[in-house]
Amino acid sequence: MNFRSVLMMGITVFLFPSCEGVFDDMYDEPRNEKNEAFGFVAVNGNKGTVYIDATSYSLWTYIDFHTKTIDTVSIGVGAEPKDWDIAVHRYDAKTNGGSVLQTNLVSLDDVNKISHVNEEHFVSDVWSEVVVDMSGMMDGNIIYSESYVNEVLSKWLDVNTATMPPVYTLSGKVYLIKLSDGTFAAVRLSNYMNDASVKGFMTIDYVYPLNLGKCQE
Repeated sequence: MNFRSVLMMGITVFLFPSCEGVFDDMYDEPRNEKNEAFGFVAVNGNKGTVYIDATSYSLWTYIDFHTKTIDTVSIGVGAEPKDWDIAVHRYDAKTNGGSVLQTNLVSLDDVNKISHVNEEHFVSDVWSEVVVDMSGMMDGNIIYSESYVNEVLSKWLDVNTATMPPVYTLSGKVYLIKLSDGTFAAVRLSNYMNDASVKGFMTIDYVYPLNLGKCQE
């Protein structure tokens, strides 16, 4: 997501009062009207669903597939958990020393068709930045924080800011993640909204552990 482009669009809209409310789609008010349950909400053997509240720009949500737990940490305040596998900030994602491959699969039911993968095609995290405060956008004041980000896994949701409101498009793809201990997980982002259509509530379907046999070097 190119928030610097969003800023330029925001300045343009500010000059045209007829576009009032055009940013409503970006500023959904976080709310949990049904007291939703978060975390590993469905587990069936090595398959399941993780449901997280990623509405805040100031938080990373850490997911541990090994222990089936999540932990939320404020950026610049708290320390990372000791053990975790992937983390989500809004729609950004990173791994804990892992790497990611986007597949052509659109269903986790098909991951058993994968017997071998070429690990050279997996992409590691890169040092980048994420937005931590959008409240001053109309004044040209967006606050960023440096962080590792996995650019491949972050493709699970495209946010097109060329028009206002932005257009959100799920990739629908299955992503293979090689974790730091050498095991593999498969994930697919199936939704980014809750039942009230508030954006930032992420439904992540997964398979872990994923038996890929002996991978090619």
